[in-house]
Amino acid sequence: MRALTNIIQLGIKELRSLARDPALVLLIIYAFSLSVYSSATAVPEAPFRATVGVVNEDPSPLSYRILDGFQLPYFVPPVPITHQQMDKGMDSGAYTFTLNIPPDFQKDLLAGRQPAIQLNVDATQVSQAFTGAGHIQQIINSEVSTFLQRYHSQSPLPVAAVVRMNYNPNLERAWFGAVNSVIDQITMLSIILTGAALIREREHGTIEHLLVMPITPVEIMLAKIWSMGLVVLLASALSLYFVVQTWLAIPLAGSLGLFMAGAALHLFVTTSMGIFFGTLARSMPQLGLLIILVLIPLQILSGGMSPRESMPEIIQHLMLAAPTTHFIELAQSILFKGAGLGIVWPQLLALLAIGTVFFMIALSRLRTSLN
Repeated sequence: MRALTNIIQLGIKELRSLARDPALVLLIIYAFSLSVYSSATAVPEAPFRATVGVVNEDPSPLSYRILDGFQLPYFVPPVPITHQQMDKGMDSGAYTFTLNIPPDFQKDLLAGRQPAIQLNVDATQVSQAFTGAGHIQQIINSEVSTFLQRYHSQSPLPVAAVVRMNYNPNLERAWFGAVNSVIDQITMLSIILTGAALIREREHGTIEHLLVMPITPVEIMLAKIWSMGLVVLLASALSLYFVVQTWLAIPLAGSLGLFMAGAALHLFVTTSMGIFFGTLARSMPQLGLLIILVLIPLQILSGGMSPRESMPEIIQHLMLAAPTTHFIELAQSILFKGAGLGIVWPQLLALLAIGTVFFMIALSRLRTSLN
């Protein structure tokens, strides 16, 4: 009971110390709010509600069929315009794309000629221009091909692939980007906060006060782990609810309680890593450099940015020792696929095992540095 009381009181001291540090408080608020939103919506891989103006000089079934191919959420309904409005609309930014369907377009196409459709793109809209032009070309080719097959009564292919998109039907990048950003912030902030807490003790001279008190290194370490882990856990839960589900309107399929349990195990690992780095670094700048060297490989090679299957096999095996590999797989399985405990229990056990190893290493290093 005495040790438990020490751990609780020391943890409360860490929370009060964090509350008096406005820079870290602002970092936590920004990381789990605006950073998550910007990561989800920064540069979309597909156009989103792009504006299109159309000069339709061939009021034929084929031209209207092409215009019907512009569907939400990629494009807003095309706006009929004239030649004079085309240049003005592009100059004023009213339209990102303008399409000019020439006269006798359907007639020339059926006659075997190759009519051209003019597409103008506002290249200043970088996030929409490059991907949107490819989507428009794909829409035109698809509608023209389907129209010609029905008109000439061409026999269908003997085999047709029916593609169904699971877990993200519209292939919206924001769904993946938001959740992946929350995962990255959990890892980054848990390491920063625990490492900064230890360095702050050394800079303020309070570490010497702790050494003369009847407190063991285990109690000091557990206090920092539960206090900083609790802050990150609560911030991530609020971010998932208010930013991901409410602000970005991204549905989460699985149990948030199960995800929080997995996040708690992951925080057990990363907070131990933060304490270990805090014993190595002698100042906040040194801690920042160490964290950068570790975070970049963890984020790139753990399957958060690209599938692990696309990496060399030796990297895949080595990254099994990283907690982020198991946490990303666990988070995506729960939040996207609705997986339960029967599916993600191997990742939970892996996080527990890795956390135990990192805890013992960090504790050994902390005892050495205090002595």
